[in-house]
Amino acid sequence: MSEATAAEGRWAGRNPGKDVIRHAVWHALKEAGVNVGPAWSMIPNFVGADLAAWHLAHTDAWKAARTIKTNPDHAQTPIRIRALYDGKIVYTPVPYLTLDFPYLRLDPAALLAADISFELAATPQGFMAHAQRMEFEDVEPLDFCVVGSVAVSRAGGRTGKGAGFADLETAIFRQLGTVTDATPIATTIHSLQLVADDAIVIESHDSPLDFIATETELITTGNTMARPMGVDWAKVRADQFATIPFLTRLRDRMQARNP
Repeated sequence: MSEATAAEGRWAGRNPGKDVIRHAVWHALKEAGVNVGPAWSMIPNFVGADLAAWHLAHTDAWKAARTIKTNPDHAQTPIRIRALYDGKIVYTPVPYLTLDFPYLRLDPAALLAADISFELAATPQGFMAHAQRMEFEDVEPLDFCVVGSVAVSRAGGRTGKGAGFADLETAIFRQLGTVTDATPIATTIHSLQLVADDAIVIESHDSPLDFIATETELITTGNTMARPMGVDWAKVRADQFATIPFLTRLRDRMQARNP
């Protein structure tokens, strides 16, 4: 990726308002020196990600959950480690959804039987090597979902890196019944990623957050905004169909089930 592309954001131009806030957050993280690894054009990893995971794991919703979904980014590796040590089944998508299968399943009992450490299995490299591969339809009902974020508001608005993967996954799971209105949606971020409520652009496909965990606090948003109930396939972008190998097949299967 060229420096110019990285500075703009890999998926820049799809929503200028979201681009502005993403750039401001990426710049703030870099200026403060709290990003771990590259920040630009990514869900940034950050100093204190383990503390954010600690805050999130103290919610009653987390404690009651048996199945957890996380995004695949490094910032949420501490979440996966905690979930595995808590005996939870962890589901995570293939990074960038670039392979013929979309999802991966980590079972702590199976990892222990195979003598694979939770710390290894929780990394992007580890779950790609050691998790069970599966289709969207094979993912069991999810009790708790963690998405990656670039910028969020205390009211529960969220902006990702711009690719639209998280919102597409959530919409697919809602249409399949894997995620319902009762399923908590959470994120872990650095406190510098918190922005004013009116700085977040909310679109019809966006799912609001119920919990936001930072390195210093847990925020319960109380957001009651309507959740998207499924996929509007007419609004899925052509580049998503082109770059996500299984997406056309999945659309056809889902439309066959609900003509």
